[in-house]
Amino acid sequence: MKVTEHIENARQPLFSYEILPPRRGHSADKLMQIVNELLPLQPPYIDVTSHSARMLTKKCADGSSRQIVRKKRPGTISICGVIQNRYHIDTVAHLLCQGFSREETEDALIDLNFLGIQNVLALRGDTLAYEKDLAPDRSLNNYAADLVTQIHKLRQGEYLEGGQPGDIIDMCIGVAGYPEKHYESPDIETDIQFLKEKIEAGADYIVTQMFFENASFFAFVERVRAAGIQVPVIPGIKILRNLRQLERLPETFHIHIPEELKGEMLSAPEYGSEIGIRWAHRQVEGLLASGVKNIHFYIMNEVESVKKTLKKFTI
Repeated sequence: MKVTEHIENARQPLFSYEILPPRRGHSADKLMQIVNELLPLQPPYIDVTSHSARMLTKKCADGSSRQIVRKKRPGTISICGVIQNRYHIDTVAHLLCQGFSREETEDALIDLNFLGIQNVLALRGDTLAYEKDLAPDRSLNNYAADLVTQIHKLRQGEYLEGGQPGDIIDMCIGVAGYPEKHYESPDIETDIQFLKEKIEAGADYIVTQMFFENASFFAFVERVRAAGIQVPVIPGIKILRNLRQLERLPETFHIHIPEELKGEMLSAPEYGSEIGIRWAHRQVEGLLASGVKNIHFYIMNEVESVKKTLKKFTI
C-alpha cells in the first residue's frame, strides 16, 4: 500500500519509523531484530535509508595508501524486500541523486517494483567528496526535482531508452521538507519554492527533517499551504538520548535544539534518555492535538526510546 493510502485510510494516528542499513561487513540479523521490536507498534510503513559511496583511504601492506570508493551502508533495496515480503510491512526505499546515475536509478526502481515495493523517498543526498566517474552513455539527476521527474515518467511507462512505452512503475513519491529551511537555501521562501518544484514534478507527500519545536513545523505547514502545496506533510521526530547528540545533530542535520531542552540535558546528563522521551512525548501530544495523522520517527535503530514515548498513544 502507498504511504498516501495509509494516511487517507487512517482511523487512528499513524506512527512510522526510519531505520539504517547495517555497516558494510555486518549481517542484517540485528536490523531484523529491530524490525521485530517494532512489530507491536504496528508500523504502517518503515523507511530504509540509502547512502552514497564515500572516498576512503586504504593502507596497503607496503605502507603506502590508496584511495578507494565504497558505500558504508549498502543493502537498502534488499532490506526493503525482506521487510516487505517477510513481515508484510510496507517499506519506503530512499533514492539519492548524489552518487547514482539515472540509469542506476532506473534499475533500482525496476528491482523495487519486482519486489512489490510501492514507495520511494526522492532525495538529492549529501554532496560527494569525490567526483564520480560517469560513462559516456550515463547521465545524472542533479536535484531532487529531477529525480522526482524521472520516477514520475516511469509511472507513465517512460523509460530512459525511449521508444515505445513500457509497463508502468506506479511508485508513491515522497520528498523532504525543511521546517528550518535547507542549510544551502538563502531563505525560507526560496526553500519553499524548491519544495513546490518537487511537488509539481510529481511528488505525492512531504516528510520533514527532524525538529524539536512544534511551532517550527506549524509555521512550515502554513508556508507550504500558502504556496499552494496541498499534499500531506508528515512531521519527523527524533528522540534525544545524550549530551553528544546536542552537538552532533545540529552539526550534521543543521537543525536547532531549543535552549530549554539543552538546559534540561546539561543540568542532568545522567537522565538524558528520560528527558528526551518526555520532550518527544510532549511533541507528539501537540502534533496529534493539531490534527496530524502521521508522525515519522528517526529511530537510528534504537527502539526502546520510541516505545516509551508512544506508550500512551498506541494499543
